[in-house]
Parts: sequence; C-alpha cells; structure tokens
Amino acid sequence: MSEEARKNRRLTGCVVSNAMDKTITLMVERRVKHPLYGKFIRRLTKIHAHDEANACNLGDMVTVEQCRPLSKTKSWRVLDILEKAK
Repeated sequence: MSEEARKNRRLTGCVVSNAMDKTITLMVERRVKHPLYGKFIRRLTKIHAHDEANACNLGDMVTVEQCRPLSKTKSWRVLDILEKAK
C-alpha cells in the first residue's frame, strides 16, 4: 500500500453541537457542480467526532481526521481547533 493510500481523510467544519460528553457534531460544507446546469450547489453533511478533552465549543472551526469506528455514529477524531468562536 502506498503512503498516499494510508493517510486518513481530513475535513474542516464548524461545530454545531457539543451537548454530548467527548463528542461534537460538525457541519461540513462541500460544493458540487450541478450535472445539467453547471451551477455550484452547497451540500451540508453532519459528522460526529470524538473530542477527548471536551475543548470544542459552538461555532469553532475544527479539523477532523477519519479513524476506526468509535461508536455507532462516530468514526472521526478532532485534530485541532483552527478558530475559536467569538
């Protein structure tokens, strides 16, 4: 397996919930081109991520990395907080 194939997938998004213990809900935006009209459309995805230190708050911009499944819905881990909410 090559080095590129071993790297875990990373995404950046905004924290929309931190109500659970050691878990955050992240909103990730991606832009896709409409197949017929060519206009770029926003697609939003909600992801649950593991936050060991409970350091993330609402509105923070964070980077997450894909990992092994930690629970039924959680297979991402928080790498770092890029920007704290105001």
